[in-house]
Amino acid sequence: MHGGHYIGVLSGTSLDGLDIVLTTITNSGNVQQTDALSWPLPADLQQRCALLCTPGNNEIVHFGIADRQFALAVVAGIQELLSRNQLQAKNIRAIGSHGQTIRHHPELTPAFSIQLGCPHTIAALSGIDVVGQFRQKDIALGGEGAPLAPALHQQIFASRDRYRVIANIGGIANITALPPHQIANDSAATKVIGFDSGPGNTLMDHWVQKHLHTPFDRNGEWAAQGTADSSLLAELLSDPYFHRQGPKSTGREYFTANWLAKALQRRSQISPENVQATLLELTARSLTDAIIQLAGVATQPELEVYVCGGGAQNKQLLKRCQELTNACNASNASNAPAKMAWLTTEALGVHPDWVEGVLFAWLAWAHCAGKQINLSSVTGASRPAILGGYFPAH
Repeated sequence: MHGGHYIGVLSGTSLDGLDIVLTTITNSGNVQQTDALSWPLPADLQQRCALLCTPGNNEIVHFGIADRQFALAVVAGIQELLSRNQLQAKNIRAIGSHGQTIRHHPELTPAFSIQLGCPHTIAALSGIDVVGQFRQKDIALGGEGAPLAPALHQQIFASRDRYRVIANIGGIANITALPPHQIANDSAATKVIGFDSGPGNTLMDHWVQKHLHTPFDRNGEWAAQGTADSSLLAELLSDPYFHRQGPKSTGREYFTANWLAKALQRRSQISPENVQATLLELTARSLTDAIIQLAGVATQPELEVYVCGGGAQNKQLLKRCQELTNACNASNASNAPAKMAWLTTEALGVHPDWVEGVLFAWLAWAHCAGKQINLSSVTGASRPAILGGYFPAH
């Protein structure tokens, strides 16, 4: 009997704070979000995390300090969540803590992925058992270690008779293609597919922080003032990552400020707002191209796309995604569905800000229940596995 309250915690590639979600999960794995909060990360920790995403001096010391700092921030946020829900540590079955990814290199031999947020510290100071280090088992089995979200998307968002795509737009964007249950149950060829499509908000956030000194481009308003530069966009889209087939995953340590700066070296005449418009177009194009090219989508007369993550709040980005898919449909492209609707996961009952928090609460439940998660068609892992490590509070 493993049902009860579970808490999911993560900090995404945008580094804008912790998402902490309280859930109630049944013995069979049905999950309901009951509360959530966004908990700020100290400015010095944000800076240290950002520095750790690229090579630098004294990395081991910086990692050790950030690892503990991050865990302390998690504990403080969880204590606030418990207090406002009049709960105690003993009422929580486990915390699912993803941590903050600082390096993710599935392309290296051997592959590895590193997350901050010492789970021993979280368990000891919160008094709650912790499940963490979710990516490592998948990598040990030959997988990419990411994305992990498709397992939850299949559990809570799949439809019996409609083909759906879940687009999670955080710092990095990833997609999950969900065939209808009736097809998935009848055909081994129609598996859940998911992968990282490329940058989501990370480059747009970097650029607006650099020029307007605000954390993000609210509703894409600054990007809307500019015009995408076709030459810059073409160079950015020529990166080999966009032409790789899945399974594939990436992170902000790949799509860095330096990655953008190299493309801008010969284009100093482009205005800042036009660069921002180009970065929004990069996210929209790479995301919509990936969705349209997904195996199985071409046979669907209608396709529903549900967006979650911070990008769901960017009205200009979603508007551009809808325009791109409408244009593809109007051109009668052979691989385009006849109709593609862009909505947010709120239409499916989960606020787009909290889907990934729910994910790690659910993965903690799955670990405690001994449930094997099958991500073979997503990450390339050789077999299903129980993900994560268990860190008891006592």
